[in-house]
Order: sequence, then structure tokens, then C-alpha cells
Amino acid sequence: MKIASIVGKKNTGKTSLTVKVIEELTKRGYNVASIKHSHHSIEMDKENTDTWKHKQAGANLVVGVGSTTFFNVRKEHDLNRILYLLKHFDEFDFVIIEGYKSYNYPKIITSPDVRDEYTIKEVDSFTIDEKGISELADLIEKRGHDIVDTLFANNCGFNNGETIAKEIRSGNLTVDDLDNVVSYLSIDGHVVGLNRFVSDYLKQSVIGVVNTLNLEEYDVEDIGKIELIIPSNDKSKQQIDATCSILINDNNLDINQFTTNIVSNSIKGMVNSIKTEDDVHLIDIEISDINNEELENAEITLKTNNHDVEINKFTQGILKETIFAIINSLKVDEEISKIKIIVED
Repeated sequence: MKIASIVGKKNTGKTSLTVKVIEELTKRGYNVASIKHSHHSIEMDKENTDTWKHKQAGANLVVGVGSTTFFNVRKEHDLNRILYLLKHFDEFDFVIIEGYKSYNYPKIITSPDVRDEYTIKEVDSFTIDEKGISELADLIEKRGHDIVDTLFANNCGFNNGETIAKEIRSGNLTVDDLDNVVSYLSIDGHVVGLNRFVSDYLKQSVIGVVNTLNLEEYDVEDIGKIELIIPSNDKSKQQIDATCSILINDNNLDINQFTTNIVSNSIKGMVNSIKTEDDVHLIDIEISDINNEELENAEITLKTNNHDVEINKFTQGILKETIFAIINSLKVDEEISKIKIIVED
């Protein structure tokens, strides 16, 4: 998803320019979303309509569904929160924003007095012709980028979203140079950046669990886009300080501290969900007899604090699929027939 904004003072043609840009990108076959920001109240339904009455009655969110769908929310949300929610609705290629001049996205300005470090082009919206609009769309294709905190490009030396965004705006980087981030995370309304390894790790882990479910009962034939919401009453941040050993086919896998922390937290979390013992300080999981990535007939054993733990067939399936998915995210080159993980704190 590439984001760009059109900003300027009042009566400088922002809306007419936004419309022309959307039309050009749509003509090119792109799936386009737009966001309009105003300092004044924007009402999505008329007075005395049913949905208006719902809002007057006190509803903080009113959804109207007919030939179209609209959401009327009482509070003004942060732009990044809105951009994140757009990812749930559809696979948008571009989001064109009118307004929000204080945010850090590539800007096309319609008046010189709003120029800042994020400006990529200044245009006169009243005189711009078709060729100018086409060139503007070309520029948005090259300089637009996703939510700033989701940008990672470790391969070219950058690991900071603001720095990466600046390089894209300057034309020194393209989105094709960035890490392939395959999952997105928001916690309490705040977008959390995930690099390639973490995003793939989460994706593989969740798919591992989903693969154990009987999806046909829910009319799901193929797994495409997965959306997961985890409400939590536990506000504490539980960082697990543990050591972790991973053996693949009886050979120790060399992992750095960052990966150790992720795997340790994941394994500890899975075992805690089984409710084995009150104080688990040693976990030993072994999956054997894996044949050509086939896990159904693979054997799994689980020990906590050196005690054997009996787990039912369903739980075995979840553990096997999830752990195998975790190992896959580590990009193991050899064919895997046996996995052993030991976590100790």
C-alpha cells in the first residue's frame, strides 16, 4: 500500500487535484482508497435519518449499510490508526489523503506556504493539464510508501522507518528495495513495526494454528487473508528471560539473542496455554518422524520441569503445526525429520 497526501491552504484546489489523481490511478487499474481531513465537522448522514437518530441516542459508532457502507465515528482517530484499519477492508494499492498536512507522508502541495521536508512536488491545481496529472501519478507510484513504522530495509543499511521514508521521498530507495513484510500488528491502537523475520514468524505461527482447524465448517476453502484480534485484560508486559536451544535432525541450530527471545516467548506462551504446572522453568519439546514435511503421523513429546505431559490429539496437532511453522521462519536449508527445542529460565 502506497500513501501520498495532497495539502495546501484553503481555496487552492486541493479537492479538484485529489479527484484528478484518484481518477488517473484508477484508470491505471489500481485499487485506490482516499481519506479526507477537515478541521470542521463532517457529517456522513442527514438530520433525522435513522442512522442520525442512532448517533443522537449516544452510539459512538454508527454503521450504515445499503447500496454502500459508511462508518460514522464520534471521535477523531489518528491517521495511522485509520491507515491500519484500511488494511482490513481490502488490498488497496494506493491511499490518497486530502489534508493532514502535519503528518510524515509524501506530500503534493497546492500552495508554497505549506512546504516542508515531506514535500515531493508543488503544483498549481488550477492550471495542471492531463500530462501534468499523469506525471504526478508517476511520481506517486515512485515516491509513495506504506505506514512509516512498517518500513524496513535492513539489506541496504536502514532500519528506521523515518530514515527509509526520507530515502524513498528523495528517490534513493524504492519500495521494491524494502523487506517483504507479510503481517501487520497494532496494539491498543498503535501500529507496531515488524521486520521481515518477525512478520514472517507471526505469519507462519498463526497459519500453523489455523491449519489444525476444521475450516470447512466455516465455508473456508483456501486460506487467504487472516485477521486476528486479541482483547486482553492483562495489561502487564511479560518479557521472558530464558535460554533456548534448537536442534534440527540432532544438530544444534545457531540462533542470535533476538531469535532466542522470540522463540522462548512463543514456546513458553504455548505451554502456559496448556496449563501444565504453575511454575514452569524447563520445557523440552521433541517432534520426530517428520516425513517430507508431513506432520500428521509425526510423534511429539512434551516435558515440563522434566515431567512428561500428556496432551490430546488436537493439542498435539496445534503444537506440531505451530512449531514446524516457527522453524520454517528461520529458513532452515535441510529437510527436517526431527525438531527438539529446550527452553529454560
